[in-house]
Amino acid sequence: MMIRRWYGAVASVAALLAAGAGTVRIAYGTADRNDDERDRWGVVRERLTGYQEDPLAISTSGTGRLSLGIDEDEQELTYQLSYEGLEGNVTQAHVHVGGRAQSGGISAFICTNLGNGPAGTQACPAAPATVTGTIRPVDVIGPTAQGITAGQFDELVAAVRAGATYVNVHSSLYPGGEIRAQLGRHRH
Repeated sequence: MMIRRWYGAVASVAALLAAGAGTVRIAYGTADRNDDERDRWGVVRERLTGYQEDPLAISTSGTGRLSLGIDEDEQELTYQLSYEGLEGNVTQAHVHVGGRAQSGGISAFICTNLGNGPAGTQACPAAPATVTGTIRPVDVIGPTAQGITAGQFDELVAAVRAGATYVNVHSSLYPGGEIRAQLGRHRH
């Protein structure tokens, strides 16, 4: 049965290539994959909730969604972060280095209203909102104490792929973060 599926996939790819389809991406065994897991094409999709915050889980009406595209050849992380229902006013959002149930240092800013980001960091719109952008090597600021120095894009990507990064949205009511999502391979 598996061999027939494999031959069917190979035949489909061959037909696409013969038709001049160009680049072909193949997904492997994703029948049981849900939207929160990284797919094989370098895309991370996550839901943000207060229950993932650390050091204390937060009961909040706030929720969010993140889509993060990884392009190692171009050295870009493209993101779309949406959030709504936050109980405080949005102050900032970041990518942090830290495992599950760990707080960690900031690796890259997504947005800020505090004036504390690198030059060019966009402002965080009031909820409900969607923020889009691109993180490049110049946008990686660390955290040096966790082994990532400014500009080390490859180290940030490695941390994302290892499940050792998270995104959170901070608010005036919860300055340490109101909603959060662990990125990458975190379901063991």
